[in-house]
Amino acid sequence: MPRKPNLKRQKKRRVELPRINWSRMISASAALALIATVYVCTLWLMDQSIDAVVVDGAFQRVSAMQIEESLAPHVKTGFLSADLDAMQSELAAIPWVAQASIRRRWPRTIEVSITEEQAAACWGERGLLNTAGELFVTDASHVPAELPRLAGPDGAEARVAGLYFRLAKRLEQRGLAAIALSLDGRGAWQLRLNNGIEVRLGARAVDLRIDRFFVALDRVISREADAVEYVDMRYTNGFSVGWKAGRGRAASNGTDDQPRV
Repeated sequence: MPRKPNLKRQKKRRVELPRINWSRMISASAALALIATVYVCTLWLMDQSIDAVVVDGAFQRVSAMQIEESLAPHVKTGFLSADLDAMQSELAAIPWVAQASIRRRWPRTIEVSITEEQAAACWGERGLLNTAGELFVTDASHVPAELPRLAGPDGAEARVAGLYFRLAKRLEQRGLAAIALSLDGRGAWQLRLNNGIEVRLGARAVDLRIDRFFVALDRVISREADAVEYVDMRYTNGFSVGWKAGRGRAASNGTDDQPRV
């Protein structure tokens, strides 16, 4: 006879789930809900509409209307949701604005501080350069008459301004000023002083020629400045002077060299 299979009864294991402390969970949930509610309400209270925009700074060229138009899209948002970086970028794009800073002031005020550009020279016909030699206005409606006139190829603004500032310091020590400085397409420089003298520097060894000009100015030219029309520094070792009222043209260095570029 076939054997009967040996069947063993397996005992059932009872799995106990952890007890849930419903009272503690309800209390924690209520606390979280309260914190969230307070947070949302606080944000809502703080992000109310902006009541005022206060502008600080001594400026003459930037108008209140320009500032208002730039900030108009942003002040329609809430006090906290207003994008200060975007507002600052908008203000910095306004001509004559050198620097702009913005901050919030509780409860609903935006404070704006504006620093205006300082025009140091006129570039070309209607451009304006700041004290760093940067072209910040390309077509000014009004160019102050007292500004020196600088000119040169496009992109040469910083180079021309840099030389002008260096010359201005040395001239100021002698009671003079540069009213015009130009760089032509060939790289030749020409300077005009406030006493009417034109200085032709050319394109080669410009720094050396400038040094030589100041030596000539101190030793020779300053004594007869009223009679001098131009000074040509484009000589190898010297210079020549062009005189006013038909006094002729004399080579001050006593050589027969021809002026060079």
